[in-house]
Amino acid sequence: MAASLGLSEDVVVAAGAGDNAAAAVGTGTIGEGRCNISLGTSGTIFIASSKFRVDDHNALHSFVHADGGYHLMGCMLSAASCNKWWMDEIIKTKEYAKEQEGIDKLGENEVFFLPYLMGERSPHNDPNARGAFVGMSLNTTREDMTQAVLEGVAFALRDSFEVAKSLGINIERTKICGGGAKSPLWKKMIANILNVEVDVIDNDEGPGLGGAILAAVACGEFASVEEASQKIVKIVETIKPDEALAAKYEARYQKFKAIYPALKSVF
Repeated sequence: MAASLGLSEDVVVAAGAGDNAAAAVGTGTIGEGRCNISLGTSGTIFIASSKFRVDDHNALHSFVHADGGYHLMGCMLSAASCNKWWMDEIIKTKEYAKEQEGIDKLGENEVFFLPYLMGERSPHNDPNARGAFVGMSLNTTREDMTQAVLEGVAFALRDSFEVAKSLGINIERTKICGGGAKSPLWKKMIANILNVEVDVIDNDEGPGLGGAILAAVACGEFASVEEASQKIVKIVETIKPDEALAAKYEARYQKFKAIYPALKSVF
């Protein structure tokens, strides 16, 4: 095969990973209870597990992980794409950061947003689910609507997070990657809505770096995927939840999770 491709016979052929599994390796999400949130076009909450776990409703996907263990993955179809839709198509602006500057009522917004613009995978498995704003009044502002979009994505990620916790996985912190992770406000929301510490790494190329780590292990540069990720992946910032704000968001989440069941028959 090497001869037919014109390659040296010293070339190592290494098994890679799916995009989110590679991103998990590239963010150091290795070991029981380690978590990574990918805030890209779609949104993924990825949790490493020492054993195979599956919930009764197949809300989360379960796979063999690149480190030899397993992982659970909750995938929502619209995450940062919700914000892009809201900014580009509805309020017609490219000033994403500027639109977030006036948002200062964290945990107190009366408007909710369901982020199901393309149906939903985890945890609802419902292709008919749709996006919705709920709770608007004459007092609702542009900032409230923008805030609701960001919070709606974070609340939906928590839905999958709760399924993982119900399977006995203790999650105290998470890594984060993807385009949405560039927003300080969004990261703060996620830290407080999930009530976990959010670690930001020094490299935003999670999947590419993960693929390189797997190749390095295959080439014998490191003894294991875990050793490689510990030496290569560096945390540069940690966002910690605020107890009072997390309590406010807990109350908001309890309301959020009642909306989809109430609208399911409408969808």
